[in-house]
Amino acid sequence: MYKYLLFDLDGTITKSEEGIFNCIKYALDWAGIPYPEYRVFRSFIGPSLYDSFVREFGMDDAKAKEMVAKYRERYNVVGLFEAEVYDGVADTLRALKEKGCILSVATSKPTEPTLRILEKFGVGKYFDVVVGSNPDGTGSDKKHIISQVLESLKKDHGLTEDMIKSNQVVMIGDRRYDIEGGKACGLQTIGVLYGYGSREEFEAVGADNIVESPEEILNL
Repeated sequence: MYKYLLFDLDGTITKSEEGIFNCIKYALDWAGIPYPEYRVFRSFIGPSLYDSFVREFGMDDAKAKEMVAKYRERYNVVGLFEAEVYDGVADTLRALKEKGCILSVATSKPTEPTLRILEKFGVGKYFDVVVGSNPDGTGSDKKHIISQVLESLKKDHGLTEDMIKSNQVVMIGDRRYDIEGGKACGLQTIGVLYGYGSREEFEAVGADNIVESPEEILNL
């Protein structure tokens, strides 16, 4: 059993595509840009918004930042709560805490709305550390975020480098960015298939474990 578990948010704790897609549409409507195919909407779940607007629409720096700001205009009021916690997640978090595990959130979403989401859906009480990106969406690289979580755990929750080296720390997420970020920080990794990624995606980046449900994490 892992002692320290880091969780992604979107696609791992919460099923959140409704709010994300609605806010992308809100920004596109403002910019007068036609909606892309469904694949493009799905590609926004995982990486930073800024990177996604640049990658999928070929936007320059200024335009991408405008689009992120417009997205946040709706998201921070309505979109963040257009979501639900996946079945089994709350029970799994509770069971992990009862076993004495230290739980954290490492997400590319800004920290402030992440805290609001966790509290709204009743799971904030399970997490000792929550780290996201900056309000403007910068600082969203997954390796950077995970590194910040680890520093906080070392400072306040007894984590040591030896614990990392002895595989007591794991990053859990639904996209390759979570797996790549975790591995870059020397962590074990778990890919979850109930989110927005695929087994092929996880196998391609070398996830240590792949699970189909939150409850399976308890058996690793």
